[in-house]
Amino acid sequence: MSNKKYELNRFFLKDNIRQQIDFSLTEQSRGIPAPPLQKPCPPDVMKIDLPDGKAALARLGGISIGDAITRRQSVRQYSSSPLTIEELAAMLWSTQGVREILSSECALRTIPSAGARHALETYLAIGRVESLASGLYRYLPLEGQLAQLSVDGRIMRKVASTCLGQGFVATSAITFIWTAIPARMEWRYDLAAHKVIAIEAGHVCQNLYLMCESIHAGTCAIAAYDQGECDRLIGVDGNEEFTIYIAPVGKIP
Repeated sequence: MSNKKYELNRFFLKDNIRQQIDFSLTEQSRGIPAPPLQKPCPPDVMKIDLPDGKAALARLGGISIGDAITRRQSVRQYSSSPLTIEELAAMLWSTQGVREILSSECALRTIPSAGARHALETYLAIGRVESLASGLYRYLPLEGQLAQLSVDGRIMRKVASTCLGQGFVATSAITFIWTAIPARMEWRYDLAAHKVIAIEAGHVCQNLYLMCESIHAGTCAIAAYDQGECDRLIGVDGNEEFTIYIAPVGKIP
């Protein structure tokens, strides 16, 4: 049986591309300024201060890392209980929290990223979080805030629709929608950027799984969604920024 139809995608999983790149010609090597560490937020967007995510993680982490790893599983059934804003802050810190800003080009976060370039942004469809209106938000890790993009009582159903009708998404308390801004990684790695962006998404979601275990919540990673519909729902252009991974979260019944 011929494997030719798979060869292009298999090439993506390998690192042969690195031998084909002249790294002296990357944007970084040519002195072009790096894309910002965080997507700019319009000044007129409402911003909500979050509790300290690092402190919340320390207070809420009720099990050992060994137990969290052992118990980790995908969960598709959620109770109707809301999550607290402290629990949300802990999840956001665990997945995209900024530990230290080294320069305008480099920040250390709670997950690994090639060259500390961190190409992902975090959007949140929120249905049941105490003190937050249902709607669409974006995490601003540099400020420890949420940007409220829209108030929408039907946001969870809309997200479920973009996830090809996977009904359990609509019953979650929160759905994380991670986007990639490839230019952040391309600035340093050129065509070698794209594989490591996908790897970074895996790091982020695994941290979410482990954090969920510690607060008696569950999640289920989703890579099957309507790309265009999801990008339109969160208001990104689908080229310079696009959805790369999704994860609904809710309390375990």
